[in-house]
Amino acid sequence: MARLFDLHIHTSKGSSDSNLSPEDLILEADRLGLRGLCITEHSGPWVRQEFEQFASRHSVVLVRAMEVETDMGHMLAFGFDQYQAGFHKAEQLRHAADAQGAFVVTAHPFRAVFSKPRPVRPLLYQSVSDPLPEEPEDALDHPVFKLVDAVEVANGGTIDEENGFAMKVASALKLPVTGGSDAHSTHGIGRFVTVFRDEINNEAEFLAALRSGTFYPAVGLRSGQLRPYTG
Repeated sequence: MARLFDLHIHTSKGSSDSNLSPEDLILEADRLGLRGLCITEHSGPWVRQEFEQFASRHSVVLVRAMEVETDMGHMLAFGFDQYQAGFHKAEQLRHAADAQGAFVVTAHPFRAVFSKPRPVRPLLYQSVSDPLPEEPEDALDHPVFKLVDAVEVANGGTIDEENGFAMKVASALKLPVTGGSDAHSTHGIGRFVTVFRDEINNEAEFLAALRSGTFYPAVGLRSGQLRPYTG
């Protein structure tokens, strides 16, 4: 059914910084023709029964997930039933993902690395003493890239320079790459998406498609000119 997914969305249901209601999310996705949505709430995934009731009322394929703030930046976590103690440590999140068959993506890893002015040290570098990178080669040894399954290189809330830098780093490391809007309102939904090779009809098929690695980030859905994102 769905091959295009927005992998990174926050709603007012589970993210206090979002003004996007679940109902408005569905309406805007329908308008754009976007058939796959991952709701990655900051507070953890919706209660499964409530989520399934909501999903059953709509034709779009909905995936419950979460965005976790860790000591190595933000992570999109797919395949967990709930937030667990210790997830604020990236290594513990990785161990849990391995045990439960979940999939972890480092979200907007280089956000604030090149932004001006920079008010604080970027999240990716708050727990490591490495100097901030100037070239992609400077970032290749960051431990986060040994703990994730993929890298979000096309993030709707991140400047082009930082998205492009993430793409160069992920390419050098030969890691899979994803795209998502990071939408907190209707305006950004679908700015970046992830394109899958095969159709996806439910969460189980979505997780299998992630593990297969047969996907790529894309841009241009909102303008009707969808194309691969190349950084």
